[in-house]
Amino acid sequence: MKKVILGIAAMAFLFASCEQDPNQTIVEEQQEAQIDMSDFYLYTDSSDEKRSENAPEKCYSMKNLNRLLNEKKGLHKKMYDVEAHTRKILAKKPDGVGNGNGGGGNDGGGGTTDPGDNLGVVNIPVVVHVIYSNSQENISDQQINSQISVLNSDFAASNNDANNVPSEFAGLVADSEISFTLAEVRREANSRTSWGTRDDMKYAYPPVSPANTLNIWVCNIGGGILGYAQFPGGPASTDGVVISPQYFGTTGYVSAPFDKGRTATHEVGHYLNLRHIWGDGRCKQDDFVADTPESDGPNYGCPSYPTVNCRNTDMTMNYMDYTNDACMYMFSEGQKSRMRTLFMDGGARTGFIN
Repeated sequence: MKKVILGIAAMAFLFASCEQDPNQTIVEEQQEAQIDMSDFYLYTDSSDEKRSENAPEKCYSMKNLNRLLNEKKGLHKKMYDVEAHTRKILAKKPDGVGNGNGGGGNDGGGGTTDPGDNLGVVNIPVVVHVIYSNSQENISDQQINSQISVLNSDFAASNNDANNVPSEFAGLVADSEISFTLAEVRREANSRTSWGTRDDMKYAYPPVSPANTLNIWVCNIGGGILGYAQFPGGPASTDGVVISPQYFGTTGYVSAPFDKGRTATHEVGHYLNLRHIWGDGRCKQDDFVADTPESDGPNYGCPSYPTVNCRNTDMTMNYMDYTNDACMYMFSEGQKSRMRTLFMDGGARTGFIN
């Protein structure tokens, strides 16, 4: 009799499981069906009408992406998949927030609450490759450490200037719960005086364990370019960030007004899949983040508040704009949510977790 009862119980359990699975599958299929990728783009117009002729080019990341898309077969599909994964995760948030940036797109990015990833603080080991042709470019350990300190404070929203965020955006300031630890410094003497933007420095000095290490090459890029990064999904052999030495850190061989370490904060934002806050287009071009206002282009210098474009107040103090280092001091909650999806199951940067 006991065996009969146990047999009936087992059958009931299996029946219940079979009854639940189709429903769960339907829910998951419905969630995936809600993901709209119609606004997704990769190629951008690299022209910038707002930049003065003699001003340095703050970031070359989007031009570098255009080049890689032309050269690397399959990169578009990989980056499409990274974006789809991000949107699927954010679409499952209880509040349902995840729809573009104020009308700029659909199901595009994070809202104002954490996606509940339960990852805790994600630590990113950093290897700094110092490539120098003279003593100035051979930056000191103190200068390198100052940059790591800035990354940690900026990504934790513990930077001293975070209280400068106007009340309109103060509730959106985010601690990304991402930290950085200097793992190694590699110094490489080389007679080459300018390395350009075709990743030559990376081929000469390959990245260390790119799946679970952020590699930063500090070398003279040339052309007045401050830095550039590779987005998730790109080739492992060139993964990382490049920054000119005078824009790296806060002490030593640094050059105002980009002498507070925010070039690295900006470029690491790209490395963690953030777009420029204006979406590299006009008013309806999306940066795939819900809580960043639409804008029609970058801001430079130290803009007055409010700066209004596209009938919105620009978040000029966001790290993903182009303002001077002293005038950028926040990531938004939506940007935090977007970055952290990379570390979740199936994400492009789970190597930092696994």
